[in-house]
Amino acid sequence: MTAKYRLLALDMDGTLLNDEQLITPETVKWIHKAVDAGIHVCLSTGRSFDSAYPYAEQLGLKTPMVTVNGSEVWRAPHELYRRSLMDPQLVKQMHAIAAQAGIWYWAYAVDGVYNKESWDGDIDGREWLKFGYHTEDNDIRHQVLLKLQDMGGLEITNSSPYNLEINPLGVNKAAGIKEVCGLLGIKMEEVVAVGDSLNDLAAIQQAGLGVAMGNAQDTVKEEADAVTSSNNEDGIAEVIRRFILLDEAAASQRKS
Repeated sequence: MTAKYRLLALDMDGTLLNDEQLITPETVKWIHKAVDAGIHVCLSTGRSFDSAYPYAEQLGLKTPMVTVNGSEVWRAPHELYRRSLMDPQLVKQMHAIAAQAGIWYWAYAVDGVYNKESWDGDIDGREWLKFGYHTEDNDIRHQVLLKLQDMGGLEITNSSPYNLEINPLGVNKAAGIKEVCGLLGIKMEEVVAVGDSLNDLAAIQQAGLGVAMGNAQDTVKEEADAVTSSNNEDGIAEVIRRFILLDEAAASQRKS
């Protein structure tokens, strides 16, 4: 079998993981089938490396990883290829916006994650990767979004309808996956990218096949080439069966 697609780029929360933060046995089984067939499987997540790696380890993946929405690209686990830092002045402005709005916020630095409860004010002393806000108040979130847009130089996405995630302009999962393609010697047309939120949108738009989860935000579904089952219904296993391992899926169908 000659595979049309050679790289499966997977978002984690709301995609690879079910709502209990687990990879189901069925999804594990089909990811292993894909790897055995020579498909590269790349985790592409808004999470930090430390938070994402245990899942890569569970799956036995040694492939490149995209973390913090593309702020970091790893050539292999624990082997950093590229890191894009955020200007501390931007972090100061974003922190001021959060304080003024009185909403929950967090920020990823190279040395850890800091939030509203653990913030110590040492902005210049750290290397920053991403800033985020969370509020279920649509009006407040919209006002924060307008202020961020006025700042310029930012890549603004989300990982749920109630948050905003901010990376340096041009830093996103799609750019990270392109770098992974370069490391593996493949093209974006040979990539299947799967996700559920706005931080997956650029990757879904630019991959050879962009797939939205059944639980994805409407904008993501509208832009995707296909929609699979939800993260609680083994949507990733379905992607592998439907689009990647077509011969094997057909054979197992005939046997059943």
